[in-house]
Amino acid sequence: MTDYSGSCLCGTAKFAVQGRFDSFYLCHCQHCQKDTGSAHAANLFSQSAKLTWLAGADSVTTFTLPGTRHNKSFCKFCGSALPSTHQAGLLVVPAGCLDTEFTMLPTAHLFTSSKAAWDRELEALPTFEALPT
Repeated sequence: MTDYSGSCLCGTAKFAVQGRFDSFYLCHCQHCQKDTGSAHAANLFSQSAKLTWLAGADSVTTFTLPGTRHNKSFCKFCGSALPSTHQAGLLVVPAGCLDTEFTMLPTAHLFTSSKAAWDRELEALPTFEALPT
């Protein structure tokens, strides 16, 4: 039975993950800031879950930053971040690409010494349920 399903923004790449996630990290390193264009990456990690591509496996490409262990898989059509398998069979799934409701809370913040200066006290900001008019 599939525990989680996900896809890219354009819907070309679709996948299933069977199993459980061991951890959920918010990574603030400069590499993750660059490849997400945001304050941090939100990635789920598993040593035992299995990834199955349901559609569009040929649309997934992976970039590895030379000289590092940092890599990112993404759809070559829309650029959406997608799951990848790292050293020793570690599955990394960007939390935002899941279509299945996911309730696990983040385990920890990583590389907070690189945290963006503007990523502080965000709870005090006004909130809107949609784009403000």
